[in-house]
Amino acid sequence: MPLLDQTLSFATKGYAWLPDLRRRSHGRPVGMTFGGRPAVAISGPGAARFFYGPNNLERHTAVPSAVVSTLFGRGVHTLDGEAHRVRKALFVALLMHEDGVDNLAVLTGKIFDEAADGWRRGEPVSLFDESARVLTDAASRWTGVPDDDRMAADLVAMVDGFATAGPRHARARLARLRRERRFSKIIEGVRRQEPTETPVSKIAHHVENGYLLDSRSAAVELINMIRPTTAVAWYLAFAGHALDRWPGSRARLRAGDDDYTAAFVHELRRFYPFVPFLGGRARRDLTFQHVSIPKGTLVLLDVHGQHHDPRVWPEPYEFRPERFLNRPVGEFELIPQGGGDPRAGHRCPGERIVLALLGTLAQRLAKLDYYLPPQNTAIDLSRVPARPRSGLKIVRLCGADANRSPGFGDS
Repeated sequence: MPLLDQTLSFATKGYAWLPDLRRRSHGRPVGMTFGGRPAVAISGPGAARFFYGPNNLERHTAVPSAVVSTLFGRGVHTLDGEAHRVRKALFVALLMHEDGVDNLAVLTGKIFDEAADGWRRGEPVSLFDESARVLTDAASRWTGVPDDDRMAADLVAMVDGFATAGPRHARARLARLRRERRFSKIIEGVRRQEPTETPVSKIAHHVENGYLLDSRSAAVELINMIRPTTAVAWYLAFAGHALDRWPGSRARLRAGDDDYTAAFVHELRRFYPFVPFLGGRARRDLTFQHVSIPKGTLVLLDVHGQHHDPRVWPEPYEFRPERFLNRPVGEFELIPQGGGDPRAGHRCPGERIVLALLGTLAQRLAKLDYYLPPQNTAIDLSRVPARPRSGLKIVRLCGADANRSPGFGDS
């Protein structure tokens, strides 16, 4: 028998909610009501392959309005089929170009170096807050969007408030409205100029079905390009947390070992909580593991549970970057940004940017001389998205000179 509505349970337990339910069902799909809708929860590489299987699920009716009005906006994340393919092609062209990713990573590293120079005064700084500003500045310069004093805070607020009620959610809604208005004006201004190769110009002049996107839709997609870059701040705070708890990783990061750095980045994305689950709605009557999923049922893919499943990851609650050395990352195993092929499916095409930026900044962080003053670094799994409670405050040691060395992938 399906469980009663689980919305409150998710709000209470956060990341632990679906893994707990699935443990009680011995890993079988779990039927329930969620958000007033019939739902089933699944997990594992086979479940991810099913979730992203062609014509199995649709997204545009599955994304809750609370997430649309904060995190995603009405853009590529709410499209399906041919409309999604066409819009996704814009992001693939902009985000998967090798030179573009490398340029953004190098720029971000330089801005981080400049910011770190200002941390030498011996006063605590929040690694989360400072890295959010660095990443937003880099994304702004790279895309050609003018930065302003509120942009980093607005982008952080959109991510921070998408899965909650109350003040955080209200701040997220206001931040999105403010950014969409601001970016719409930027798009309109760019359209009065000759097209250039900058991402903001590419989005402003993007044509679908013979017409330019309306300025609000173009603004949403521009936010969808910059916001995930700012969200790397969550992972950099986790990197600081990992280096504090497992300092053995620091030496190989300091040495500029790119293979180990890539493994460290993958393990951060596997071990630490970011995306709790993903959702889609059954396009037709389906069956998974001998369980019937009627058309219209909400299907929840348990991302956090999959990343801590001992059947997929031996000793999953140990932080071991070495597990990713000389091991290909399967399209349906490590799925913090979706599964499958990013060029054709719903996996985020910006994943390459996340990997490059996090690798660059993890190496630089490891090379800084700093210490953690007394603080609460606990990570509350009931809070979505989770992060170290203190934001991970660090104090630079005066006279440190290790922050001017090349970053991940630099030459």
